[in-house]
Amino acid sequence: MAKKDKEKKGFFKEFKEFISRGNILDMAIGVIIGGAFTAIVTALCDNILRPLINGFLALVLGKESLSEIYTFIRTAKLEDGTIDLVNSIYIDWGAFINAVINFILIALVLFVIMKVIMKLSAIRQQAKESIEAAAEKRRAEKEAAQAAVIAENAAETAVDAEAPVAEQVAEADKPKEE
Repeated sequence: MAKKDKEKKGFFKEFKEFISRGNILDMAIGVIIGGAFTAIVTALCDNILRPLINGFLALVLGKESLSEIYTFIRTAKLEDGTIDLVNSIYIDWGAFINAVINFILIALVLFVIMKVIMKLSAIRQQAKESIEAAAEKRRAEKEAAQAAVIAENAAETAVDAEAPVAEQVAEADKPKEE
């Protein structure tokens, strides 16, 4: 029994860690935003782009809308002579064309949005790299300036140390007065 309690505690602890991770929360936010974004893309496609395309195709095909484009395999007629679509067997080309158009429009809109996002991401990355390069350059310049100061101090120290030696050599070279 103790082993099962331990497993449950481990399971719930692992689940809590899983839920607490930042990427899970980011994913949940992404799903929510994606749902809202889907409504925008659908509205754009259904209310603006598809009516324009359907109108153009209807002009080309000679029908009032794509919903009237059928190929009948077996026709059933009502008593008044009109076609009974419920009992007829037919290929609904208009619905198929609408589905293809909808897919292409949604894919196109998402492609354009992703291109913009990727471009902004690339610009952001370039800016970040430029900032890092500038910081590295400043660091290198600062280190070079510090090295120059150290070298100057070392040179001054060396000159100060050589002065007494030079005087001793000069005195040694003088002829001795006897």
